[in-house]
Amino acid sequence: MTIKEQFVDYLDQETVCEGYSVTHADKVRPTVLICHMWGGLGDFEKQKCREIAELGYNAFAIDMYGKGIRGATLDENRALMAQYIEDRENLQQRIIAALSAARSLATTDTNNIAAIGYCFGGLCVLDLARTGADVKGVVSFHGLFDAPGNTTNNKVHAKVLALHGFEDPMVPSEKLTALANELTKAGADWQIHAYGNTYHSFTNPAANSPENGSAYNKEADSRSWEAMSFFLKEIFASD
Repeated sequence: MTIKEQFVDYLDQETVCEGYSVTHADKVRPTVLICHMWGGLGDFEKQKCREIAELGYNAFAIDMYGKGIRGATLDENRALMAQYIEDRENLQQRIIAALSAARSLATTDTNNIAAIGYCFGGLCVLDLARTGADVKGVVSFHGLFDAPGNTTNNKVHAKVLALHGFEDPMVPSEKLTALANELTKAGADWQIHAYGNTYHSFTNPAANSPENGSAYNKEADSRSWEAMSFFLKEIFASD
């Protein structure tokens, strides 16, 4: 199996973004977009690209902030994320630009694209689905669920899988129910898996702040990856 890893520059209007591509060099394959946590594209997302490639797909880690723009502190991360949380149209435009960039890659099966995201990235991929984008499915790992307010009457064509820590203080149970109702109204094929005694950032081994509602959980990490793997196999075989 020959794997090629490389940075890929692409544009959102005049903003240069820098994605990271991990592809099988032998043929066109289904492609999975990976949307980063609040600090920007980093080693965590690059490793997820490699793990996606091990499942037999191509992977493209996208850049929501712009080339070279990354957070180095909690305050910087918070400020970077806030500008997109507060302007969801801009967020949606940025992730649609990333989708277009992924479609342009020679190894992408343009009929078989999915997107997964972590924390802030989970919100981003849910918004991608909310726009009605032509992707097979999206997966949110401990993502934020708040509706953007500008997609209320849209049809959601992508299948949706939300993987959620039930003790996540950022997403209390009423927001889980609100997402379920929203996706049902939009006609989506959706699933929400809630993991008991599990906090925010449960897939991130560096998360170790349960007093602030954020902690790695090995079992939830493994279970959520298996759920995602089955989901991808299902949506890419649906043709």
